[in-house]
Amino acid sequence: MTQDSSAPSKAAFAKIDSTVPHSARIWNYWLGGKDNYPVDHEAGDAFREVFSGITDLARDSRAFLGRAVRHLAGEAGIRQFLDIGTGLPTVDNTHEIAQGVAPEARIVYVDNDPLVLAHARVLLTSTPEGATAYVDADLHDPGTVLREASRTLDLTRPVALTLMQVSGHIADYDEARRIVDALMAALPSGSYLAFNDSVDTNKANVEATRLYNESGAAPYHLRSPQQLAGFFDGLELLDPGVVPLTDWRPDPATAGAAGEVIALCGVARKP
Repeated sequence: MTQDSSAPSKAAFAKIDSTVPHSARIWNYWLGGKDNYPVDHEAGDAFREVFSGITDLARDSRAFLGRAVRHLAGEAGIRQFLDIGTGLPTVDNTHEIAQGVAPEARIVYVDNDPLVLAHARVLLTSTPEGATAYVDADLHDPGTVLREASRTLDLTRPVALTLMQVSGHIADYDEARRIVDALMAALPSGSYLAFNDSVDTNKANVEATRLYNESGAAPYHLRSPQQLAGFFDGLELLDPGVVPLTDWRPDPATAGAAGEVIALCGVARKP
């Protein structure tokens, strides 16, 4: 079953502003995608000139998502995924990984960007046994997210909530915690949170982010390691806990030497 798979409308593209850099398009650019504009290249290159590790960060975040989803759909037996802040579809999207393990898996993507919406409707297809849907909603409004997600997901059964490099879009840390707590509170016991975001301990990343926030793009806010660990309060962390992206159950073929920590991640179960 494929939900909402019609071609992107002219109205959707009409809302896209190609004169201002946009985080989803810049992230797509760093990942080697093609759904971006010269203004995004300029902002992405300027960021990379100050913090050269941003491309590795984008790729490591994507790789962590893949490992986490494979574990959740496999060993943990999760069949429902709520992916908030999905960004532009690239390769190894959540539904592809989850349904590759369990074809009956149901996935809801959430974002509030018209370009993401336009592409999601075309590219985020599904296996016949499962379902894939896209919700046009804002992380700041968890009530709407949950209400719309419940059209595809059974919220009385365990759900894996994935938040990858998205909590920094919420300026106030306490508000970000309240939003994530509200989302997890609405999910039943046995649900999971898979989360990663950047830390504020890398000076180059801090400076690049400061300049990026002055570019006119939607600002992003880095957190301390202690703040990021706080998102897992009240949950049962899976081994190896809250760790750098490349340290969470790495594939033996890709495991490498540890470098400076620029982002932390973890997967935890709701008791």
